[in-house]
Amino acid sequence: MQRLPTLFLSHGSPMLSVQDSPAHRFLQELGKTLPRPKAILIASAHWESIGAPAVSLAPQPETIHDFGGFPQELYEIRYPAPGAPQTAERAASLLEQAGIAVNRSARRGLDHGAWVPLRLMFPEADIPAAQISVVRGATPADHALLGRALEGLRDEGVLVIGSGSLTHNLYEFRGQPLDSPTQPWAAEFSDWMHEKLEAGDRPALLDYRQQAPSAARNHPTEEHLLPLYVAMGATGDHAKAKRLHHSVEYGILAMDAYAFD
Repeated sequence: MQRLPTLFLSHGSPMLSVQDSPAHRFLQELGKTLPRPKAILIASAHWESIGAPAVSLAPQPETIHDFGGFPQELYEIRYPAPGAPQTAERAASLLEQAGIAVNRSARRGLDHGAWVPLRLMFPEADIPAAQISVVRGATPADHALLGRALEGLRDEGVLVIGSGSLTHNLYEFRGQPLDSPTQPWAAEFSDWMHEKLEAGDRPALLDYRQQAPSAARNHPTEEHLLPLYVAMGATGDHAKAKRLHHSVEYGILAMDAYAFD
């Protein structure tokens, strides 16, 4: 069985699901370029657990519309992919073998951090999908270790995805157009991340909060960057990244996507 890469995807606004943009078109093509996975395990910024990661065991996960104030068409979307409880249980077992406590959720569905990119990549909704949470207050290094424990899934036909956003400061949104000029503070941060990711500079990446320019302005809270470290960790200790896509929406949301292999 072919070993799969891991992915970090920026999912931006829920409008990405229905609004044409370079990132929308990229995700529509991305699924066609990948070997077909047996299942998908996706770490979403929109599932934060306390104290320990959690996995979703729902056999038919519901489509969670965890946002407000958007057009009605978004709330009518359903992504009816089957769940992947066996994959989620396997992930939990690997985490426990690595000494990482893990919780299990019998009912957790797919939040928009999961279904928005998956619906664009795999519109047939025929690949089983499960989620794993990020841990509130845990560090990038903690999440890299979490990902490291999941590395074996790649040899079992499972596509591991981290879904967040390379930059994510919604306090800076002022109703500006989708194609607004990129703010300098967002550009310098995404450029720094690109340089360090492609160089495989793990110490700098783990210490991004201190080393990256405008780190706190781009991520007032960390949950949207932590999935990147899960994806990075799942390719071992010396992985380098390849940038698959770069664009910016609303001048503030860098929609970068990376593959680790």
